[in-house]
Amino acid sequence: MQLWVGLGNPGAQYAMHRHNVGFMVIDALEQVHDFPPPKQKFRGWTMEARLGGEKLVLLKPATFMNESGTSVRAAMDFYKLQPEDVTVFYDELDLEPFRVKVKRGGGAAGHNGIRSMIAHIGPEFRRVRIGIGHPGHKARVTGHVLGNFAKAEIDDLADMLGVIASEADWLAKGDDARFMSEVAMRMQE
Repeated sequence: MQLWVGLGNPGAQYAMHRHNVGFMVIDALEQVHDFPPPKQKFRGWTMEARLGGEKLVLLKPATFMNESGTSVRAAMDFYKLQPEDVTVFYDELDLEPFRVKVKRGGGAAGHNGIRSMIAHIGPEFRRVRIGIGHPGHKARVTGHVLGNFAKAEIDDLADMLGVIASEADWLAKGDDARFMSEVAMRMQE
């Protein structure tokens, strides 16, 4: 069993924030793969489904970004999972917009949701980093991250979310390199 977590902040006012792209991935997975509707559990919303022959629990913590780790820890304890069983989808300032990279382990790089994850489960989880680009100056970072995607970005955002959901079987099977390759190739089409 794997636990896939999308990081974001609950509430309609945050729905289109760049910081909520992790939630958007979970929503796209639900739609593309016709997963069952979410249920409230573990201080968040969860769905149990199968993908690529693997059993998944998808989780959107409702704890707000800075406390995401508490929700994830509760789900891990319930299902008796290890950090290696966890995949986290989240926004990454240091990647070009709509670029997707996967890695295991590492630090928080200033991301409060990842900092909370590390504090509650340790650093050895898989990370699917979704590029939102850097605004160019440190003083503009908060507004950029907590701002909505621009109207000009919506088509690219929708394309990327659809591609991630369509190629997610590779992640479920543990083939991170193939997932990144397929996503990059399809995003160039």
